[in-house]
Amino acid sequence: MKNRAMTPSVEMVAAMALSGTIGFFVVESGQSPFNVVFFRCLFGALCLFFYCYAKGLLRKLSLSRRTLALIGVGGLAIVFNWVALFASYSRTTIGISTTIYHVQPIFVFFAGAVLFGERITLNRLLWLVVAFGGALLVIRPNGSTIIYSPDYLIGCGLALLAAALYAVATLITKRLKGVVTPHVIALSQLVIGIVVLAPLADFGALPARNFQWECLAVLGLVHSCIMYILMYSAFQQLPTASIAVLSFAYPAIAVLVDYLAYGHLLTVVQIAGALMVLLAGIGNNLNIDLIGRLLHGAPAAPVKDQSL
Repeated sequence: MKNRAMTPSVEMVAAMALSGTIGFFVVESGQSPFNVVFFRCLFGALCLFFYCYAKGLLRKLSLSRRTLALIGVGGLAIVFNWVALFASYSRTTIGISTTIYHVQPIFVFFAGAVLFGERITLNRLLWLVVAFGGALLVIRPNGSTIIYSPDYLIGCGLALLAAALYAVATLITKRLKGVVTPHVIALSQLVIGIVVLAPLADFGALPARNFQWECLAVLGLVHSCIMYILMYSAFQQLPTASIAVLSFAYPAIAVLVDYLAYGHLLTVVQIAGALMVLLAGIGNNLNIDLIGRLLHGAPAAPVKDQSL
């Protein structure tokens, strides 16, 4: 029984560890972001289709126009989120892009307020300040002159754009909870990616080496099928607090992989900024009382939302 109780946590950590290796396979594929995402969707859709079919998840699907529209918008958001994130890797580093990308929990909150009228609270607004303060430290450690590189700025901007698009996809997926299973939503997103990116992919510049094809296959079969199966299985069994904390294994692994594979190491200031981003994500997800913690030294406990 104890081993079974640990399974969801193990699944979540495994899924996040796999997420942290995505950047390596993207870079090593040697392909443009459009090509990478197209083949990720192609290989992933084939694998996930057979899984959904074997599990009977595709039987008697009856979707309303509203549901189809939400799936379509969410699919476009997640696909171009990948394109933007992968494009940022070559302009910054995998570690920097992934760290900036993790302001996404804050974007989820504010996108919910804009798109669905969810309440904006002072406490979560303060966590937003912490997140963006950390992101600025990651982008410009010690006032580094790297900030003057237009390509670097574009890379950081693309990582932020990817986070915003992911927030839209996340909110739409939440709206579809109980209507469509997460695995079918993921399959739909991959199919949308195939259709939308087919005209944008450069089939005249396909991989020349077997290893590059293997990288694309891993991105599809492992990172777009096995990873999602593990992640959604964990989501269904873990409390929100555990998901919030365990999710940050992703950027930690990404920074480690970036260092081991390419020698890219964050500075002390960037590490501090990364910790601020991750702390803000956890604090926002758990709605920890930042005001009470700072002003009164109160325990960092969840608080009731008070709208601005």
